[in-house]
Amino acid sequence: MEQGNFKETVGPSASSSETCTDPYLRCAFNGAALTALGVSRSALLAHSPQGCEYLVNNAFASQECDYMETMTLCTKLCVDEIVYGGEEILARTIREVKDLPISALFVLSACGPEIVGDDIVAVCETLQPEVKFRLVPIECAGFRGSQYDGIDIALDTILKELVKDDVEKVPGSVCLVAPHANANPTWPADLTWVKQVLSRMGIKVIATLTHQTPISEIENIASAETSLLLSHDAGQKAADYLFAKYGIEQICKGIPLPIGMTNTQRWLTVLGERFDALKKVKEIVAEGERMVMTTCRRKWPIARFLYRTPTAIVADATVGIPLVRFVTEEMEMTPELVALYTSQRPMRELLERELQSLGLNPKVVYGTDVYKTRKSLLDVRPRVVFGSTIERHASEGLSVAYVVEVVRMIRQFRMINREYFGYTGILNLFECVQNEWTMGWRSKERRYEAKW
Repeated sequence: MEQGNFKETVGPSASSSETCTDPYLRCAFNGAALTALGVSRSALLAHSPQGCEYLVNNAFASQECDYMETMTLCTKLCVDEIVYGGEEILARTIREVKDLPISALFVLSACGPEIVGDDIVAVCETLQPEVKFRLVPIECAGFRGSQYDGIDIALDTILKELVKDDVEKVPGSVCLVAPHANANPTWPADLTWVKQVLSRMGIKVIATLTHQTPISEIENIASAETSLLLSHDAGQKAADYLFAKYGIEQICKGIPLPIGMTNTQRWLTVLGERFDALKKVKEIVAEGERMVMTTCRRKWPIARFLYRTPTAIVADATVGIPLVRFVTEEMEMTPELVALYTSQRPMRELLERELQSLGLNPKVVYGTDVYKTRKSLLDVRPRVVFGSTIERHASEGLSVAYVVEVVRMIRQFRMINREYFGYTGILNLFECVQNEWTMGWRSKERRYEAKW
């Protein structure tokens, strides 16, 4: 159907919470684990069968936890506990670890225990006097939605359970929200870039929800003047709660995250206006643009060979929406397909504004899955796809020349985190395109025989 000035295909979950039916998104249990593991000096107890612990392990890797510092536990429920309930084994497991040197133990419930009615909240309330650390139960069964729903559930619990009311506001301060709700496989680098520019502008970061965040910072979140949401996929509910409960103003709301020249300049300018730091922003922008231009003149990126090439973007909203302008302005390609994993209304409105601003009329798919992606690629037939390893397989047999893997699911070949945000992020994305273009010219056949 037509909406605005572009074609739109809405997934079945557009008016409800996202469901977990496809490899693009894991379940709510995974998202809650990803959030809880971002709290330092804590441990996580999965009240689940052993199979669900795989999701915890995945979250552990995504948060880049140190196994020497962070512990994950599991009640490893079997048939009897799934059928008759596992509250007793949960209580026994908590008692067994009561001497752990941690600040908090997050207790997460999976599908089975919630279906049979295990009350993890009551168990934690009963056992709280017996342990020295905080027990924080999070009811986050996988059937509650996608990983993004799980992130929102965990953030809601953390804010309501741990934040203190009796703190004074810190002038010129900010709380960072949901940097981990991001399909950039090295998203901690994006978070590092944000903290660096905030520091240059004299803005104090009170806490990050959540990545290597001590309980003490979470307790003092109410002292922040503003919040900065670093995701278009999750965390908006937390930002809204912080405003309603503590008067914490959300800034940079309703604009794309800082990927690409225009998006970065606009995002930084909004920060500079709010914190009276426009002079510093102009310095950061001038330095960054000069660095990008100088590097491009010397390195000769291959963008000139892809002018007006039909392109598809398949990603989460956090990366996908700002990529639209990057692909159009920096790469000078023509986006013919934008397929996003989720379909929340604020994200859709933001994408619509971006497309109208750029005068683009691509096919838009919300809540995409592998089948929809394959069908859309077949309909649009782009030459370049920005996506993941999934799109490389989904493009087989089509006329797609290059698949630029920039988001998960992605082969883990990076040992060092590389941001997409900011000016170095522009060069990192250029490099992804350059490497894919170069690999596309490699011979797929052996054309010579060795002489020795």
